Amino acid sequence: VQLQASGGGLVQAGSSLRLSCAASGRTFSRYTMGWFRQAPGKEREFVAAISLNDNTYYTDSVKGRFTISRDNAKNTVYLQMNSLKAEDTAVYLCARQPPNYSGNHRYPGAYASWGQGTQVTVSS
Repeated sequence: VQLQASGGGLVQAGSSLRLSCAASGRTFSRYTMGWFRQAPGKEREFVAAISLNDNTYYTDSVKGRFTISRDNAKNTVYLQMNSLKAEDTAVYLCARQPPNYSGNHRYPGAYASWGQGTQVTVSS
């Protein structure tokens, strides 16, 4: 299983970016997908998750600014990030939970597979 994240970049505060995470394999719809981020010297932080039933979850700091979505036909999960702030700067990683499972969305240990990450840098 491979997860390939893309879409990061260097933007100014207030700008938008859309991250994508493409998954290999079949039955993408059976998996809960999540986005995490990690800034230098900080722990990995939950950002958002979308369950296999399309329920969405967000950390408080991104509510109203970020939107997670999925396209099961394309085996892809997206993270639309609007009104970006300097504190959003981090490597963003996508992750996948075990099949047919949705729970403990905020905890990295609940995810079985991880992508390599994409850098998002927001200048103030």
